[in-house]
Amino acid sequence: MIRIAVTGAAGRMGKTLIEAIASHPDTELTAALERPDSSLVGADAGELAGIGRNGVTVAGDLAAVIDDFDVLIDFTIPAASVANAGLCAEHGKKLVLGTTGFNDEQKAVIAAVTERTAVCQASNFSTGVNLCFKLLDMAARVLGDDVDIEIYEAHHRHKIDAPSGTALSMGEVVANALGRDLQQVAVYGREGQTGARQRDTIGFATVRAGDIVGDHTVMFAADGERVEITHKASSRMSFARGAVRAAHWLATRPPGRYDMQDVLGLH
Repeated sequence: MIRIAVTGAAGRMGKTLIEAIASHPDTELTAALERPDSSLVGADAGELAGIGRNGVTVAGDLAAVIDDFDVLIDFTIPAASVANAGLCAEHGKKLVLGTTGFNDEQKAVIAAVTERTAVCQASNFSTGVNLCFKLLDMAARVLGDDVDIEIYEAHHRHKIDAPSGTALSMGEVVANALGRDLQQVAVYGREGQTGARQRDTIGFATVRAGDIVGDHTVMFAADGERVEITHKASSRMSFARGAVRAAHWLATRPPGRYDMQDVLGLH
């Protein structure tokens, strides 16, 4: 059995991860974390997730439970994830990292951590989204520079970063396939007299509303036709199952940086 710890155990994603771990035949939840000042520290993690008592008490300090797990799954915020990654590397624990919105300095810290322990980092752990990455690469190479490319994403009102990490990853896949630098060609929203669209740009449109779990569409539009590749998530369970699958796969890997494409054998 692979022993797994979950950060943000009382959050929407944390609860779903706890449920997904319980349903996997070869994994078990052995540690659950929340902020030190959370009133839920000391609660039973299974009860929080709505699956019944499992005997795992929510802790407020990762260091206090560092010997209780093999792999940490972290879908929290950049500052917390960076601190958790350093602690995992120090103690030889593997890390599945689903947090997005890192700045350049934080990315450098995570990169350094991958030299000391195995880290599976992805903007999206859904199997369907990772299949879309493969399809996007194919579409971009076939359609080339003869199309305009626009990326639309929609998420719930509580999401704090924009565009989503998944949308940015989709843009990077397309840009790499076309030999473009996404930082140079990305356009994040349009307003006013913008002039005619430049063919080599990649546009992003962001929606934040209601309880949308996650919608992503990449449009390849030419004169007379367009191709759209779309993924719509109706439940966080698709992400949670993918993250647990990644944790199980990662447990036997040497130090290094991995992603969900590695887990699924799509590279």
